[in-house]
Amino acid sequence: MTKKERLKLISEIIETEEVDNQKDLTELLVKRGYNVSQATVSRDINELKLIKGAGAGKKFRYVKGGVSNQEIPQKFIDLFKQVCISVSSANNLIVVKTLSGNAGAAGMAIDEMRFSEILGTIAGDDTLLIITKSNSDADILIKKIRKI
Repeated sequence: MTKKERLKLISEIIETEEVDNQKDLTELLVKRGYNVSQATVSRDINELKLIKGAGAGKKFRYVKGGVSNQEIPQKFIDLFKQVCISVSSANNLIVVKTLSGNAGAAGMAIDEMRFSEILGTIAGDDTLLIITKSNSDADILIKKIRKI
């Protein structure tokens, strides 16, 4: 088994089954003949940029995250462009100023883009606060947002 094959299998598993933790994913891989440790699965999850998303049967499940601009639906890009006035940051916090009453819409658009650097967003009336995992993630995300 190569790493490439294992990553492909993990991608297939999360698309067809609702897996919400590393232990279950490890067990599914073992059942399919891949003898891996939970630590290996953890690294694979990071490499594949999997995130927890809404599930149907379970509350959460692993889904693909960290989308590129080409994968972002155009309607979210257009919405964000229409309401965004400015973007600035301080450490791991990004502040997006929007047209009055549109911070929620900008937050929804950013959330739908599923950037892997984001821990969460909070929207007011005309200000969206984006919290990233680190200062460097904030720098990366600002560059991505400005390219939108």
